[in-house]
Amino acid sequence: MTDATRKSHWETVYTTKKENEVSWFQENPAPSLELIDLARPTPTSTIVDIGGGASRLVDSLVARGFNRMTVLDISEAALEAAKARLGERASQVEWIVADVTTWRPAHRFDIWHDRAAFHFLINAADRSAYVTCMKQAVEPGGHVIIGTFALDGPEKCSGLPVNRYDAASLTKELGEGLELVDSRRHDHSTPWKSAQRFQFCMFRRTA
Repeated sequence: MTDATRKSHWETVYTTKKENEVSWFQENPAPSLELIDLARPTPTSTIVDIGGGASRLVDSLVARGFNRMTVLDISEAALEAAKARLGERASQVEWIVADVTTWRPAHRFDIWHDRAAFHFLINAADRSAYVTCMKQAVEPGGHVIIGTFALDGPEKCSGLPVNRYDAASLTKELGEGLELVDSRRHDHSTPWKSAQRFQFCMFRRTA
């Protein structure tokens, strides 16, 4: 999928569906918050949510007093929806419309969070570009949190094929310079009550 095709797909999704009409909607992003807590961030920790879209993770982090948040998504419509929901608090967040495979971060981050973005990268070149960006963006000693569909999770999402991972295969895909510090599975219940099995992994950036 080309960058333009990928962007067109997600703009269509976020301009034709309400927030709770997509399978990945979470009222409470508990698994992500638990892993972020494990990194022991401070209010000034730099946190980026990759493919954050209209996710409510940013709401929770802003409410907790984090003031150096960045949300990146390829869909401008998704970010506008999140900003509208946050209202005045949206000014506390840096919003970036970009494709992570071509993004060049202007500064480094203490925590890189990605729930359900990486698994859409079925092309090896896209995955390599993502990993290169992530390793350039995360401070040594910082943390990388990635949630993908598990090996027994769905084979598609939003009509698109995905790659599925367990802790071992995700660790191998991300390569050197990362130490796995936590791995857990999570059964996400979609708004229509079907189950999606996720694999969450947390890594520490070692070099």
